[in-house]
Amino acid sequence: MSDLQEIQKRRTFAIISHPDAGKTTLTEKLLLYGGAIQLAGAVKGRKAARHATSDWMALEQQRGISVTTSVMQFEHAGCLMNLLDTPGHADFSEDTYRTLTAVDSALMVIDSAKGVEERTIKLMEVCRLRATPILTFINKLDREGREPIELLDEIEQVLDIRCAPLTWPIGMGKRFRGVYHLQEDTVRLFAARAGERAELGEVILGLDNPLLDERLGDQARELRAEVELVRGACHPFDPREYRAGRQTPVLFGSAIHNFGVLELLDAIARYAPCPQPRAADAREVAPEEAGFSGFVFKIQANMDPLHRDRIAFVRVCSGRYQKGMKLYHVRLGKTVTVANALTFQAQSRKHVEEAWPGDILGLYNHGTIQVADTFTQGEKLKFGGIPFFAPELFRRVVLRDPLRAKALHKGLMQLSEEGATQVFRPLKNNDLILGAVGVLQFDVTAFRLKDEYGVECAYEPVGVVAARWIEGEDAAILEEFKRKHFEHLAEDGSGFLVYLAPSRVNLERVVERWPKLLFKATREI
Repeated sequence: MSDLQEIQKRRTFAIISHPDAGKTTLTEKLLLYGGAIQLAGAVKGRKAARHATSDWMALEQQRGISVTTSVMQFEHAGCLMNLLDTPGHADFSEDTYRTLTAVDSALMVIDSAKGVEERTIKLMEVCRLRATPILTFINKLDREGREPIELLDEIEQVLDIRCAPLTWPIGMGKRFRGVYHLQEDTVRLFAARAGERAELGEVILGLDNPLLDERLGDQARELRAEVELVRGACHPFDPREYRAGRQTPVLFGSAIHNFGVLELLDAIARYAPCPQPRAADAREVAPEEAGFSGFVFKIQANMDPLHRDRIAFVRVCSGRYQKGMKLYHVRLGKTVTVANALTFQAQSRKHVEEAWPGDILGLYNHGTIQVADTFTQGEKLKFGGIPFFAPELFRRVVLRDPLRAKALHKGLMQLSEEGATQVFRPLKNNDLILGAVGVLQFDVTAFRLKDEYGVECAYEPVGVVAARWIEGEDAAILEEFKRKHFEHLAEDGSGFLVYLAPSRVNLERVVERWPKLLFKATREI
């Protein structure tokens, strides 16, 4: 198979949703249909015997939530799917935002009873910044929910994107019988419960087929009336509008019962874009170029508890990776030989011989690789747009055993590389201040410090309400600022200067008095 064919067969996408919309369950079923797993793990509480494949971290398995991005690769309909399952919990938004920079499209999951929710709106805004194509799956049709036409209208009004249904549900709740495919004019019926295996129900060709009346009774007439209404009231599907991010094809189903999952996978294979050109600082990089390029969008510590390793996730943008090839680490200006790159299926991994644009490589990181680093075959390129957000909550870290100070520092720095929390080291003392967007991040950090590094810590309140990165072109002004505000200054984990404001009023006053300095709430690299 040629390099161009390898590129064109790849579909790299993320799943986005509000918590509890069924995202992790849907991920399991996509893997099930793709043949990557044989048994779907239910997302349950702390005594569950099985856990979701994408939730490999001990805390995720205990709480039944996703708090870190995982990467899974599988095949379907001649396409190689690179699926990035992102955290559903709002406290872990940074991980999701960075992951969205590494994909070519996104799958949005919506709960049929709840409709468009807060986190879905925020993630949609991030996708819109890059005109990321969005495919929508309305989930949980096995339960009583809102009318499908009402859901489509809400998506259009709230998310400002036109809806084009590809499938239409036949009833809901106890009357849910399957889906009608508007493009193919076929009805797929389902058993009351499909079980753990990916079982397909009967397919009936044609909406006017008498067999449909025999199987559905009065629901057949209802379906025909609804489809007639939908064809007249909804936008017809236009692949170009979808790929431009202006239209979202919509499918209905129930992930937990396997309903509509095959149709969803078929739609991703047929319509989702293959790897696209990417903007770098110097030029646009096309995937079919011969020279390798890729960027780091995530670093994960301790995926393998036995080896305490750190893995850098690299999105391949152009060229072809081959085992043992030499890559140029642009930020450090060094050439490294990569002999042991990995591919993933959640916690399982394997060494990869070659990879193409769209694939996600795992590189072993010994402290030299950072988020947003670029690797090439010699060209000085930089792929930007990886965001770091100023935290909103702060705690002082207190070590229970003073002899474990070195392990605490190592653990906090490595965990902060992942982006869920940020570590600040005040210039005036040896404190360690942890910053986070949400409270759950503090719990996760304490849990992982104990579980993965053998360090027990507690938190104390600290007089900080906001953090801002300081930048200034005039070195003399910057030095004067550092001298006058020394007690409120710190360095983050990457060594950047940060102002830790004790109050909102103080922050406003400082910003007003130093107009030639930039106080940035977001650092993009």
